[in-house]
Amino acid sequence: MVDATTEQREWRVTGMDCGSCAAKVRGAVERLPGIADVDVALMAERLRLTLDAAQTSPEAVEKAVRRVGFGIAPKGAAPERPKGGFVLPEGAFPVADAGAGDNADNASASPDQPPVARWYQTPKGRLVIGTGALLAAAWGARLVLPAEIALWGFVLATLIGLAPVAARAVAMARAGMPFTIEMLMTIAAGGALVIGEAEEAALVVFLFAVGELLEGISAGKARDSIRALSRLVPRTAQLEADGRTRAVSAAKLAVGQVVQVRPGDRVPCDGEVIAGISGVDESPVTGESVPILKESGAQVFAGSINTEALLRVRVTKAAEDNTIARIVRLVEEAESARAPTERFIDRFSRVYMPAVVGAAVLVAIVPPLAFGQAWGEWVYRALALLLIGCPCALVISVPASITSALSTGARNGLLMKGGAVVEAAARTTHVAFDKTGTLTHGKPRVTDLSVLDGHEADLLALAAGVESGASHPLGQAICAEADRRGINAAPATGARALPGKGAEALIDGATVCVGSPRLAGERGALKDDLGDRTAALEAEGKTVVIVLRDDVAQGLIALRDEPRADAAEAVAALRSLGISSIMLTGDNPRTAQAIAGGLGIGHRAGLLPEDKVAAIRDLTTDARVMMIGDGINDAPALAAAHVGVAMGSGTDVALETADAAILRNRVTDVAATIRLSRAAMANIRQNIVIALGLKAVFLVTTVFGITGLWIAILADTGATVLVTMNALRLLFYRPSDSSPVQGHTPRTNSVTATP
Repeated sequence: MVDATTEQREWRVTGMDCGSCAAKVRGAVERLPGIADVDVALMAERLRLTLDAAQTSPEAVEKAVRRVGFGIAPKGAAPERPKGGFVLPEGAFPVADAGAGDNADNASASPDQPPVARWYQTPKGRLVIGTGALLAAAWGARLVLPAEIALWGFVLATLIGLAPVAARAVAMARAGMPFTIEMLMTIAAGGALVIGEAEEAALVVFLFAVGELLEGISAGKARDSIRALSRLVPRTAQLEADGRTRAVSAAKLAVGQVVQVRPGDRVPCDGEVIAGISGVDESPVTGESVPILKESGAQVFAGSINTEALLRVRVTKAAEDNTIARIVRLVEEAESARAPTERFIDRFSRVYMPAVVGAAVLVAIVPPLAFGQAWGEWVYRALALLLIGCPCALVISVPASITSALSTGARNGLLMKGGAVVEAAARTTHVAFDKTGTLTHGKPRVTDLSVLDGHEADLLALAAGVESGASHPLGQAICAEADRRGINAAPATGARALPGKGAEALIDGATVCVGSPRLAGERGALKDDLGDRTAALEAEGKTVVIVLRDDVAQGLIALRDEPRADAAEAVAALRSLGISSIMLTGDNPRTAQAIAGGLGIGHRAGLLPEDKVAAIRDLTTDARVMMIGDGINDAPALAAAHVGVAMGSGTDVALETADAAILRNRVTDVAATIRLSRAAMANIRQNIVIALGLKAVFLVTTVFGITGLWIAILADTGATVLVTMNALRLLFYRPSDSSPVQGHTPRTNSVTATP
């Protein structure tokens, strides 16, 4: 039972460079009394846990983390640079800003980041330079001085470089974590000194320092992709107040306030345009490369760029709830939803590390005791084996790839809530689509005009006159079509609705009615071939209304919720990936058949929300199913699927329920999400092969005496850097590219659809 002293707390932990660092932080705090639900996110630099303050204070948690060599600060406070540790400087890898104008500069700074420093100004950087200089000096001394004197140069280089490593190893051991790379490094380098290999010990210490520095730089490079999202929102906004404009902090904007966005500026908030017409570049947020025309009533995203003219925007969401903040929050939170592969590797590493230490002990003592071999030689090989056995590269192989994939997805308008979602999406075999608002626009549009008397413009003017001010979607669609064609609605009076049948009004002294075929039949107007025309259009899934003047048919108008322009392309793209598609809709079978037939997709029609859930569960019995939807009624089906994906224009309920979201409202982005997920899983497999493959090779060569200590440390730190750099390749992946994903063989699955 949770009492009043139990609460969830969060800190920012600095100095974590690899997966084993996160494990050290976790191990340091989870042994404390009253601690539960420990979550350490490496890339987000976040520690979150449930704390019983009656047993352990927040200060005790911070002390435990600092004791093992990391910096820690409460959420929202300035980050702490770890004592003797290393935080990648924010300015070391500046992120190019796509903006222009005054706000572009504002976006580059971040008040919660450590002061800018170069790598050589950091403790680890200075350690690399210092140990490197001592090693070079020792080599130089060996050329001009007796070997006995030069030997002490190598001993000094080893001891100076090893001191901070040994201190961390002791701290970890005291915290209950004896099997760390620092401990293995201390034993290996110290043992090398004991058996007279001072030169190699110094080289190993130097290479270890270089490897740690590179790990930090690589991890920081990956974090930059997430931090770049936060920097998209400008720090200041031009607020309208008391008849004038003044600069204020964008983070303090309140819902309802009005801001000005000048040409070239970034939009400082999520809001609604209330004045002005301009093109807005939403590519920083959604990946959409073509500027979108925004006018009064249009919605704009924080972080997008105004390209043409002044806009006045009313704030609709607070800074902590705007689109960019939600994306960053989703990406950071996603790291906690670890992939099954990552969880398996964590469990494997806990067994693997003690096993390697045990193997090294056997290598050191069995040959000399059992076969009379030289102790020095086999102790040396055992020390090298210890260094090779460190699982850093293996531990980071999954989270590095997942984080890169999540960041790439966020930049391209594809949000996935964690590694588990990435892995599940990569295994998708079937995709189920909602129809309305997902495959279609969600609003009826005029598709056909058939005139019996006069011209199309006359027919549309009469219909728009009757429907002016209508709240019914069909009436609104007719008025929208008249506006699109530049046709003025005929002046009408006495307009009234005919419930379930249509509407009528007086135009030029005549009663004009826009109604259903049933109404036209009741008034005796459904004559000649008008009934046949109506039936033919209805067979195509269209809704038909007939325009009557004094009960004489003037023509008919057909409307339908048309498929999105890219819907057919999306279905084809999924088919090329070996994925089958099906449409689930509550619409009538005739309309569903017409839409599905045009898209080349199976369908099930007339479904209530619970029927959609049943359909999803039926599919999931023998397939991996992704569900795409946008409405409240889709939320249960999204939750029932292996992966639920919400269209970006969907309801908040759908977005919160779904495992992923598509911000650009492009149906083709469904295939892009799957491509990105498959690319991420291929990258993970490559990383695991690199990590285990290098270790396997050098384990064998070390046991047989072919390679020594300095090669062993290269195998460890080199594998970690290689794995991280390979994961960073995903930052440049283009998920919209339809080229085949490496390692994927298209399948030919089928869906049995019933109307």
